[in-house]
Amino acid sequence: QVQLVESGGGLVQAGDSLRLSCAASGRTADYDIMAWFRQAPKKEREFVAGRRNWGSPYYGDSVKGRFLISRDNAENTVTLQMNSLKPEDTGVYYCAASNRSGYWYDQTTYDYWGQGTQVTVSS
Repeated sequence: QVQLVESGGGLVQAGDSLRLSCAASGRTADYDIMAWFRQAPKKEREFVAGRRNWGSPYYGDSVKGRFLISRDNAENTVTLQMNSLKPEDTGVYYCAASNRSGYWYDQTTYDYWGQGTQVTVSS
């Protein structure tokens, strides 16, 4: 059973930066896609960023140019660097992993999920 554990969330001001980390008990190299989703209270879960073992990363429209996903299979980790944070970035951020075919933005693509880490951005 693969376990994903997120860390790095917290309270920040608009314009600040945060770096989230996801540590996997298994091997991240075994998964085609590692990704981040987020969910604000009373809203649907939203795709944030994803990266395959090879190729370019993919970002949700709302975070393009501000967030950067990176993947280190040697350390079995995936990170999300978040810059120029806005209040609308507030939510619980989840790490996810997929070992089967599907769309980047569809949460049903992903087989494993972390418990989430809270990010709150004040104005």
